[in-house]
Amino acid sequence: MRTQYFLFTLGCQYNIFESQEIEKIFLELGIEKSAGEKSADFILTNICSVRQKPIDRVFGKLKIWQKLKIKKPDLKIIATGCILPRDKKKFQEKFDFIFAPGDFRALKKYLLSQIKKPVCAEFKKDYQDSGLVPIMTGCNNFCTYCAVPYTRGREKSFAKKEIIQKVKKLIRLGTKEIILLGQNVNSYQYGFEELLEKIAKLPGNFEITFLSPHPKDTTKKLIEIIAKYPKIKKEFHLPLQSGNNRILELMNRNYSTDDYLKLAQMIRKTISKIRLSTDIIVGFPTETKKEFEETYKFCKKIKFAKAFVSIYSPRPGTYAEKNLKDDIPFQEKRRRWLKLDRLINK
Repeated sequence: MRTQYFLFTLGCQYNIFESQEIEKIFLELGIEKSAGEKSADFILTNICSVRQKPIDRVFGKLKIWQKLKIKKPDLKIIATGCILPRDKKKFQEKFDFIFAPGDFRALKKYLLSQIKKPVCAEFKKDYQDSGLVPIMTGCNNFCTYCAVPYTRGREKSFAKKEIIQKVKKLIRLGTKEIILLGQNVNSYQYGFEELLEKIAKLPGNFEITFLSPHPKDTTKKLIEIIAKYPKIKKEFHLPLQSGNNRILELMNRNYSTDDYLKLAQMIRKTISKIRLSTDIIVGFPTETKKEFEETYKFCKKIKFAKAFVSIYSPRPGTYAEKNLKDDIPFQEKRRRWLKLDRLINK
């Protein structure tokens, strides 16, 4: 009888990358991908605690999985990902096994203890259009709304040589798009500009992009490198978060709207036909209607090609959750979200 797994992934590109690595482990042990949850022997969810909505989705899924477990007592429910300590406490009794993000050795050890007769299958990596390559993990910025420093820890950069090897392997496999990943790629310890330039000079038919830079760390040199090399995709994702200076200060973003505007103008002037995208949070504690309108007008001025607009939700343990009252009604947050989303993502 076949042993099967079902994988449920939430969150950012980094979680997607780690889910791809998790799939390799299942397949290496001869555990096949199931068509759905009902036929799975292992259900693994890669969680994102950065916002409340994904956590609510996991609790919704757990109700389904617990019912499946009654019919199938040997079913194992596993969790990993960006999980805040307070969320982890709630999950502890509901999952059979929880492991730290990126701790694939712990997952493999657990799976081996659960499989009656492991089958070591040869894993062949298929051709893929996009290849995700982490260059660092964690974050030192401590934006007041963000859970990342508490779930992934402080910044840790991976060796340049190791990253180049991974990129070369993807190019040999025919991957058309290389995506460099990090919570703040341009604070890469060993020089992000140099790394990007080195990859851009590699032979092969591919494009490079990266997620996500921080405006305060974005240099003129980085912008010039993007303009110079055809292999670097002419897309720039530059998180704004708010178009109001008081809110930016409350968020601990360490730049002003003037700083951001100058940077956006430099990007447009230096890189022809650039597509500028962003992240914005609406309904941050104490944000007035007038301050939201400033964000709206600022976005009109910048003319973003795309924006990931999110409704603020307090994350346990963050400065905002501890010190700022979540005082804006959900309906008003939703109104702001709709207005901004329609402006940019129409």
